[in-house]
Amino acid sequence: APVTGGACGAFQAFSLFVKAKEVPAAARCPAGGEGVRWRCCRLAFEELSGIHRHVALQHTGDIGQQAGLTAKQAAAEVSPSSVPAPAGNADGLNGHSRSSPEISCTLPDTSHVSYDDLTSKVGEVLLYYCYCEVKDPEKLCAWQKALCQHLHLTGKVRVASEGINGTVGGSKVATNLYIEVMLSQPLFKDILCQEDFKSSAGGAHCFPDLRVGVFKEIVPMGIDPKIVSYKETGIHLSPQEFHREVEQYLSQASQGQSDTILLDCRNFYESKIGRFQGCLAPDIRKFSYFPSYVDENLELFKDKRVLMYCTGGIRCERGSAYLRSKAACREVYQLKGGIHKYLEEFPDGFYRGKLFVFDDRYAICSNEDIISACRYCGTLWDQYKLCSSQHCRQLVLTCPSCRNKGLTACCPVCQEKELKVTSRASGQTLKEECECTRKRPRVPIEHVSQRTLDAGK
Repeated sequence: APVTGGACGAFQAFSLFVKAKEVPAAARCPAGGEGVRWRCCRLAFEELSGIHRHVALQHTGDIGQQAGLTAKQAAAEVSPSSVPAPAGNADGLNGHSRSSPEISCTLPDTSHVSYDDLTSKVGEVLLYYCYCEVKDPEKLCAWQKALCQHLHLTGKVRVASEGINGTVGGSKVATNLYIEVMLSQPLFKDILCQEDFKSSAGGAHCFPDLRVGVFKEIVPMGIDPKIVSYKETGIHLSPQEFHREVEQYLSQASQGQSDTILLDCRNFYESKIGRFQGCLAPDIRKFSYFPSYVDENLELFKDKRVLMYCTGGIRCERGSAYLRSKAACREVYQLKGGIHKYLEEFPDGFYRGKLFVFDDRYAICSNEDIISACRYCGTLWDQYKLCSSQHCRQLVLTCPSCRNKGLTACCPVCQEKELKVTSRASGQTLKEECECTRKRPRVPIEHVSQRTLDAGK
């Protein structure tokens, strides 16, 4: 019986996978035959045998994962452990039960949607996160991968026992379906809501591929979530509340009377092209350096009110929790929904410049200010490109004029190495070995007396 059950599960998974690749009838050839009936991996298939052969050869791993999900779901339905826990067994966080709901592996019906609408290049990029207890991260990961593939979405999704963090791109039809399915997922019920999804113009072309994985943290701070939990976060402020706080802070700081620090939790290359006026923007390259930055500059935060912000809010969740764990600040606040949500309501507010995003767009614009400069000539410029040297993946600001002169690397060392690398056929990569990273302190130490308010720019 177990063998037969396993075979049935695999067959069902195979059938569902093939079914998901069907081209809706409305999008097929109207006369002279069925035309293309299935699409997968950018290939078109007219015969059932063709799509079967392709799936069998190229997607055995996906089929295995789906079969495993089906088996787990079936086992959960008959398992005594699926009986609801007694009432009153809550963990105190927004009244959520300690026993997290079972993960639904449902995929949305796309039979009513044309293939062209589902894969349209005119779409959007979604950014979201949800902290919640996930008992089976592997199962959630497999479902997310199947869901994104089903909807032709690209992007990056991180899953952990503490929740999920994702940024995905696709057609408007696909992203709407994705949000709808995510909100109906029992695991996120009463936690994730429509406004938690931040959107911007884009599409599947904004990412090179789809990457879904299981990690220890849904945002890499480098601290065990059991030690510094999202449950100990700072006080969330709406964009309107945050705007008023920043306004008051700038007014007081201009008179030298402020006891507040406006803290940018992002990396230096993000704040370089856009930031709030009068903020403290740490010169750190990774968010995993943030805890060390706080430790090394703890005196700076002593007895201060801290207003924190980041791109979409997720780094502030853990960052504010870490800052609070040090018991140095008087109060810690964070911008709910991050800069994304703030710019929706205050496109010409106190945030100036562009908003850096982690996809092929590099930045999105809400105002016309340019606050950064070309690395070589100093002219105002804020459009990033990857360093042209093969061994380096640093971002560089180099204007068209300088690029036309061949100045396309992030620093002279990379420029020189690029010539050496291209002159010899070597597959060796020397990632991050450049002047930029060598000269930058891993964790900068701030000097309070040297802090200046730049409110006028």
